[in-house]
Parts: sequence; structure tokens; C-alpha cells
Amino acid sequence: MAKRGGGFPGGGMPGNMSNLMKQAQRMQRQMEESQKEIETKEFTAKAGGGAVEVTVTGSKEITKVKLAKDVVDPDDIEMLEDLIMAACNEALRSAEEASAELMGKMTGGLGMPF
Repeated sequence: MAKRGGGFPGGGMPGNMSNLMKQAQRMQRQMEESQKEIETKEFTAKAGGGAVEVTVTGSKEITKVKLAKDVVDPDDIEMLEDLIMAACNEALRSAEEASAELMGKMTGGLGMPF
């Protein structure tokens, strides 16, 4: 007569499989909570020596743009555009790094690509 249950004693799942599933569910809840926390944080970056300041949320939405009066030069709009773009990109990078750092802490050496 053939063995049943995949070769586990008693034909059922091994006890540690249930524990692994519980751990995975707990980890998923923690990741979701942490991601929500990151999404509500704000990340600010400056460009042009502080002449342009941009704030974004962890969900990558721009919430604030602050310009110094002396950076607004009608004869040099391109410079202002470049400074705004640089500040936005740096703030977004900061938000992305914080999110990646969080995922790294959560997955710890599991080798899971996130």
C-alpha cells in the first residue's frame, strides 16, 4: 500500500508549516503598516543653495514648493525650472530610499525582491 500525505508522519502538514504561515501573515501586516507610515511621512529637498525647496510625501505626491524671491528672474526661467526639477527629484529619491530601507529591514536576509 502506498504512503499518503506526502511522506509526513500522520499524513498531515508538518507543525512548523503552520508556524511559517503565521509568521508570513504577521510579516505582511507589519509591512503594510510600515508602508502606510512611510506614505504619510514628508521628505524635503532643496536646490540652488536653498532657493528652491520641495516637499513630497512617501506616496510621492508634491505637497509644497517654496521659492526664494531672488530666484524668480523673468529673464532666466530655465534656471528656475531646473532648480525645481532638481529639488523634486531629490525629494522623491529620499522618499524612495526610505521605502527601500524599510523593505530591507522587513525582509531582512530573506532574499525577497521588493
